[in-house]
Amino acid sequence: MKHFLLVALLLAGSSGLIFGQALSIPWSGYAHDPQHTATSAGPAQALNAIHWQTPVDQNPPSGGDLYIHYGSPVVTAANTVILPVRTASGGYLLNAFNGASGSSPTPLYTLTTDYTPPSYPAHSWTPPYGPALSMGTRLYYAGAGGTLYYRDLPNAAKGPNGLAGASGQVAFYGINNYTANPSGYAGVQISTPLTTDHAGNVFFGFTVTGTNPKGLVSGIARVSLTGTGTWASATSLSGDSSANYIALNCAPALSNDQRTVYIATSNASEYGVGYLTAANATTLASTGKAQLFDPRGGLAYLLSDSSATPMVGPDGDVYYGVLESPCCTSHNDRGWLLHFNSTLTQLKTPGSFGWDDTASVVPSSAVPGYTGSSSYLILTKYNNYVGIGSGNGANRVGILDPGATMLDEYGTSVTVLNEVITVLGVTPVGSLPSVNEWCINTAAIDPFTKSAIINSEDGVVYRWDFTTNSLLQRLRLTSGRGEAYTPTVIGPDGTVYAINDAILFAVGN
Repeated sequence: MKHFLLVALLLAGSSGLIFGQALSIPWSGYAHDPQHTATSAGPAQALNAIHWQTPVDQNPPSGGDLYIHYGSPVVTAANTVILPVRTASGGYLLNAFNGASGSSPTPLYTLTTDYTPPSYPAHSWTPPYGPALSMGTRLYYAGAGGTLYYRDLPNAAKGPNGLAGASGQVAFYGINNYTANPSGYAGVQISTPLTTDHAGNVFFGFTVTGTNPKGLVSGIARVSLTGTGTWASATSLSGDSSANYIALNCAPALSNDQRTVYIATSNASEYGVGYLTAANATTLASTGKAQLFDPRGGLAYLLSDSSATPMVGPDGDVYYGVLESPCCTSHNDRGWLLHFNSTLTQLKTPGSFGWDDTASVVPSSAVPGYTGSSSYLILTKYNNYVGIGSGNGANRVGILDPGATMLDEYGTSVTVLNEVITVLGVTPVGSLPSVNEWCINTAAIDPFTKSAIINSEDGVVYRWDFTTNSLLQRLRLTSGRGEAYTPTVIGPDGTVYAINDAILFAVGN
């Protein structure tokens, strides 16, 4: 079976079609797969009941909005849920559970780490901690000094003799260098969620403050299955010495043939400017770049509190969300979903929302009312924030057509991707049409039931049914809270996972 799946992956990549690839792997990290499509491997269960719940923060702030980007759960093909948890001291650990737990989560093991969030020059919100599953059999998670910890046999519970399977620590600049002088590399910190490819390589961005024995500077790194590391500076990717950091929280994305890696660089201001870059996925040598502009002219902002990452579509096109400039009344704080060809040499029609969102891929066949010619559509959050510019609080989620256009409806004359369908939030906030914001930075797509799983700040998780264009199912998780956006996930048995008010909820039949 492993050989069959690997062939399927390679064929899917070479043809430019990712649906076979996306549907044959577990939820390996942020937005499901290396292209960040968030397309589920199987149908989601009905949103009828909370199966179990568990905190993702040992000491969440009380009261007010919750400005912490909690990392995505990883779910293995054997239904082990591996959850990043923020500790009371501000560090992180991983808790693993049996996804088929009954009314309370069945713990399998806990993995500790000495990782601390990066000392990025300017940001306000707590960034996500994003582990990743490699080849379905090895779990990677960030450690101190830019190192990675790993554990094989991620489904095996802790027994009387400890954890089964191999485990260890690797560094992209050589683990022997780190172990000989850990304090010398204290300023090297992983600053993005991890991304893995089909050959067992793991990619991530890192920041560097101060000096270190190897002369490392902020950039992107790749570590192979054997522990061999490669890295490239952020400056080398863009050729611009001012864009000398990887954009905070920007998980690398891989092309469908996994030969190219995409990541954004920034000057690391809170309202930064920079580039979307492409690099050879083996050598990390630059193969392309695009300076990130507002579609109306001028440089777009890469807000350091955004969790947007590049997404690669089935045709190889690349999508990446930015904030408008000037911020924020000029486009109601919505930003833009910039859209490029695979080599980043052609700027295509943008979407009309993007600042803190990673677009998801929706097969066009999953939207029965669609009559256009595109083979795939994309889903993005579509909030229209009340009190900002002309924003009236009519917060929506939208499905857009990458092959069709319309004029922007939100105070500009920009031509944007055509809205196929949108759905308005439910719970009023003040006077209508103002409703609670949609609270997702990547939405899980269920092509089997033609729907998406979307989470709201009203404390409810919804199934958006594409056939009827309605919020067909809903389940209350909490009383609701304003918070930084979070992912939704679908496990191999169809269990739905959503984070609301610092708690992970497992939801289903």
